[in-house]
Amino acid sequence: MKKYLHFIFFFCIVSAFAQTAPDNTFVKENFTKKEVYIPMRDGVKLFTSIYIPKDISKAKKYPFIMQRTCYSVAPYGENEYRAGLGPNKYLMNDKYLFVYQDVRGRYMSEGTFTNMTPQVERKTKKDVDESTDTYDTIEWLLKNIPNNNGKVGQYGTSYPGFYTAAGILSDHPALVASSPQAPISDFWNDDFLHNGKFMLGYFRTFPVFGVQKTKAENKAWYGDSFVKQTSEDGLKFYRDMGTLKDGYEKYYQNNFFMTEIMNHPNYDDYWQKRSLLPHLKNVKHAVMTVGGWFDAEDLSGPLNIYKTIEKTSPKAKNTIVMGPFSHGAWARENGKHFHNDIYFGDSIATYYQKNLETKFFSHYLKGNAKTDAGLPEAVMYDTGNKEWKEFAAYPPKNAQKVNFYLADGTLKKSPSQGVSEYYSDPNNPVLSSDNIKEFNGFTPRNYMSEDQRFAVGRPDVLTFTTDVLTEDLTFAGEMMAKLNIASTSTDADFAVKLIDVYPEDFVPKEKKEGVIYGNYHQMVRSEIMPARFRNSREKPEALSTNQKTAVNFQLQDVMHTFKKGHRIQVQISSTWFPLFAVNPQKFMDNPNFATKEDYTKAFIKIFGDSSIEADILK
Repeated sequence: MKKYLHFIFFFCIVSAFAQTAPDNTFVKENFTKKEVYIPMRDGVKLFTSIYIPKDISKAKKYPFIMQRTCYSVAPYGENEYRAGLGPNKYLMNDKYLFVYQDVRGRYMSEGTFTNMTPQVERKTKKDVDESTDTYDTIEWLLKNIPNNNGKVGQYGTSYPGFYTAAGILSDHPALVASSPQAPISDFWNDDFLHNGKFMLGYFRTFPVFGVQKTKAENKAWYGDSFVKQTSEDGLKFYRDMGTLKDGYEKYYQNNFFMTEIMNHPNYDDYWQKRSLLPHLKNVKHAVMTVGGWFDAEDLSGPLNIYKTIEKTSPKAKNTIVMGPFSHGAWARENGKHFHNDIYFGDSIATYYQKNLETKFFSHYLKGNAKTDAGLPEAVMYDTGNKEWKEFAAYPPKNAQKVNFYLADGTLKKSPSQGVSEYYSDPNNPVLSSDNIKEFNGFTPRNYMSEDQRFAVGRPDVLTFTTDVLTEDLTFAGEMMAKLNIASTSTDADFAVKLIDVYPEDFVPKEKKEGVIYGNYHQMVRSEIMPARFRNSREKPEALSTNQKTAVNFQLQDVMHTFKKGHRIQVQISSTWFPLFAVNPQKFMDNPNFATKEDYTKAFIKIFGDSSIEADILK
């Protein structure tokens, strides 16, 4: 249990800096801690820790920087201090009024916890959601903490990133700067689901999100619900578990969140209410959304929130930052920055913290919030060239859509009459990794840039590869998989991977011991799509067997230069285990409850007029 709790606090709580810094001397010497219960409009009281600079006065006023979290505002007690405050040490040293709050139903706060609290469109005085809780908290802080300067900023990573994004909707006039980082925007495409497909790699996380507390708690109350690790071979656990139905019935029948997921296989009212995107309108203050290109949990959230605000809110000062990071890794500096086996440079997190994050909050909270902070519209890390790039718009306006057609094992410039075929057996699924030890992890992390050579040559994986590139080619923006398929089964998933194949003589600037970098097949981007949702997320449809059918879906965005001498590869399969639950390949009203008897083998064709459409930088 301790191992899993460490994962939660280290990766999910926004201020990784605050959790990992060993010495709280600076905080104790420079801040006074105050703990309060702040009443919401419906009478529920939320536990809040406030760190007040000791030199605050009428002549030296400070703004607020607030984080609302479901992951605990520990340590508790007015004489117990965090080791660090705020999103980074530079902001801590500059000093602000730092505020941490347990959201409804979590730890010391009152109320009932709801995953991705639905946003109330038309509010009465009694209606509450995360935006009203944000508003009420800000209002209380302004009135009850003396010598504040009347300005509030908020931030958070992962689930706290969702609370930050929802807090944008509070429309409180004092809220002038928000930075949702790795935020969830729509549960249908973040964390637990990708295009509605259940992410089995999250199986061990459910005690955190699906067990209600019955009283105020200053420690995790759900620890006994964790699935025990019995072997270093994480693949064995998932194979022994059986189907998703078997796993649910064995481990999580009393877990309310897992039950909700199991009972809502389609994009029905339950999921629709949990999307923030339809509500992000008329945003007027400054927003800096942050994400990581290798964030296995919340990659689509930052991109979707930025793009939505860009479309709906012309008055917002809207910025997006995407770095070569895994989930929340921009909050801690590791010196030489690797993701899995791949080196991306030195002091990458420091660059972000000093030049972007600190500048953002400092300007809007301590400067003139009505003026622009001078940040670029989009600061995007090119994971192929390994350098930061700045854009006046994202996707870049000088990007052009190019189709790469899939035929005869190659990526072609024009469609072909050819047909590629593979055999898919749910009982013998394609593995998502050859690192079976990592399958024991709390959430998946490394697969986003992992070597994909292990999948090449399988009869259930199609591989399409270009010739060696004679010049650099930069993918910069959105991608679509435009597949034309036929199957002998009535349902199927389609997992698509975009891969950078290194030269055989490739030698990296920095490397990890034991890794063969020559001919390394680095995954650049990937996504999965159940064919049942090809026409409608709300009303799934069976495939007509052996009939050519279009399955089009958006791959997640990318900023990657395929270098001269490299090759571009696309892999397609219909299983991706145990990262994602196995599709029975038999159309069912609720495939989450499929049994082994429902598993259907299939021959699946990909026609030569199928393509990957990408924004290519000219």
